[in-house]
Amino acid sequence: MASVSLLLRQCIALCARIPHSLIALLARFSVAAVFWKSGQTKIQGLAIDIVGGDFQLGWPRLSESAIALFRDEYRLPFVPPEIAAPLAACAEHVFPLLLLVGLATRFSALALLGMTLTIQLFVYPDAYPTHGTWAALLLYLVAQGPGKLSLDQWIARRF
Repeated sequence: MASVSLLLRQCIALCARIPHSLIALLARFSVAAVFWKSGQTKIQGLAIDIVGGDFQLGWPRLSESAIALFRDEYRLPFVPPEIAAPLAACAEHVFPLLLLVGLATRFSALALLGMTLTIQLFVYPDAYPTHGTWAALLLYLVAQGPGKLSLDQWIARRF
């Protein structure tokens, strides 16, 4: 029995050595990927044209189906689909990028947590297992920060 107890203590000690920075990086990447992919469904890719021999790069545009999605399926209260769709598309690109590089991490995690709660309460209330996972990761980042592998930490060390 003493050997089982010792083995358990050793396993717990080994698990406790998992660095916060590794957990935070995995959390940042995972949540950022989910929101980035969702944002990609709301835009039409970069518009690249060659006009008269000149190369022109256009900004991504909101897809035609994005507003219809907000009007017909999401039906958010208080915010018209014509406003909600571009705001969501922008947020689903900006905050995941910030989260991924670890810049304004706590703020970005809070913003995505707000989006998660909105989605849970008003759009897909039966998806609580998925949204609960996102919320747990985002709350971890809010509480513990981005870890050493982040621009937030680099800036804090420099200044």
